[in-house]
Amino acid sequence: MNILLVEDEQGVANFIKKGLEEEQYTVDHAVNGESGLSYAKKNQYDLLILDIMLPGISGIDLCKEIRSLDIQTPILMLTAKDSVKDKVLGLNSGADDYLTKPFSFDEFLARVHALLRRKQDKLTELTYKNLRIDTIGHKVYSGEDEVPLRPKEYAVLIYLLKNKGKVISRAQMLSDIWGYDFNPNTNFVDVHIKSLREKLAQHAATNIILSVRGVGYTIGN
Repeated sequence: MNILLVEDEQGVANFIKKGLEEEQYTVDHAVNGESGLSYAKKNQYDLLILDIMLPGISGIDLCKEIRSLDIQTPILMLTAKDSVKDKVLGLNSGADDYLTKPFSFDEFLARVHALLRRKQDKLTELTYKNLRIDTIGHKVYSGEDEVPLRPKEYAVLIYLLKNKGKVISRAQMLSDIWGYDFNPNTNFVDVHIKSLREKLAQHAATNIILSVRGVGYTIGN
């Protein structure tokens, strides 16, 4: 799982990053609000950890900006401030949890796990425009109509939805979905995309899969 840490105190950042990496998380570290916002816009994360007292854009303003972009990734706020007012301010800005420094790594990790569990619970159903995807039953609906998809067609749709806004190359799709090395002479991905589009169209679903010539495919934000 991928985590973004926005923390300007290097000692604290090293402590958190080392501990999370030992738990097998991948951690990107930003040292200020501006770079944190750039990371959050460009990449998909499972959790964002924001210090409130950041140079430039504060953690509160960064949290508000992230939520204004409709990024719903869970956010854990870190701060040396322990007043009820500051906690309320952090939570009202869009944070999901709040932890006061100094803290034990065990408590910190327990909160990380709790936020990630909540995120997984929310992912049992995905929606995009007029599509609804049951990720437990692996079923796709357009309105009330089920769109019958083969397993790999479903996998392609879910993969593109989870990477919406990004252009995904054929090579990347072959590797991540099928586990194959890319062969420039194959049209394997294109055949599955064509079939998926046709099935969605048959059920009056919006044509959401866009081709980017010479690059690959994308689903827009």
